[in-house]
Amino acid sequence: MCAFFLRNGSKALHHLCKNPSIEPLNFKNHIVHHQLQHSKVYSRLPQSFYRKNKELVELSNPSFLAFFSGVSASVSKVGFVGWYLEKLNSRPILTKSITCGLILTAADLSSQTIAGSLMTQYDLARTLRMGGYGALIVGPSLHFWFNFLSRCFPKRDVITTFKKIALGQTVYGPAINSVFFSMNAAAQGESSSEIVARLKRDLVPTIVNGLMYWPICDFITFKFVPVHLQPLVSNTFSYVWNVYLTYMANQEKVSTT
Repeated sequence: MCAFFLRNGSKALHHLCKNPSIEPLNFKNHIVHHQLQHSKVYSRLPQSFYRKNKELVELSNPSFLAFFSGVSASVSKVGFVGWYLEKLNSRPILTKSITCGLILTAADLSSQTIAGSLMTQYDLARTLRMGGYGALIVGPSLHFWFNFLSRCFPKRDVITTFKKIALGQTVYGPAINSVFFSMNAAAQGESSSEIVARLKRDLVPTIVNGLMYWPICDFITFKFVPVHLQPLVSNTFSYVWNVYLTYMANQEKVSTT
């Protein structure tokens, strides 16, 4: 701004020297007139110029959330990503359910590969159980859980983020893990007493191990990711977790005798 006034003031002074008929008292008015002429030139710039500069200002925002939103908006019309984001808006529950089912299917394949079972006998029924559990239980529940937390705690400050993390570790995590172990054991033909014994053996170690993994993932998810993309990011983090979870769920059943 200072450079603008100096540049235009010097031009006006040069014009005054060439036109001594201009009175000194009107020199200030002459500078203002000179500036107005330049402002008219700037006002005739195309609207695309202002839009481009506005986009540059938005992208220069140091907030990671603003950057994430800007990136998601810029790629919203590009190929598969654009198609996926459109489906998230039009059919959020179905899209998140299918996404979660595919991620849990991939996690079970990885778990069986690590365990070496793919070299001997591939357990298709186990993979179908995991994919169905992700599509029917985890996907829809994550949709409603993240929306619930967003309504109850709309802010994104650190204290609010830690409140969401605490609720996830004390409410959602134990509940969804209990459902997972129970459904998986029932699908394998275990009795109610065997399911209870499995929960006593596996649930607490799973929750403890989750405390070493999920708080960091949840902090990134709640703090920086828009709510409509939070299930996707959480499912991405859950890939590694579900490799471990499928291993735990497919251990030998607990003897009740």
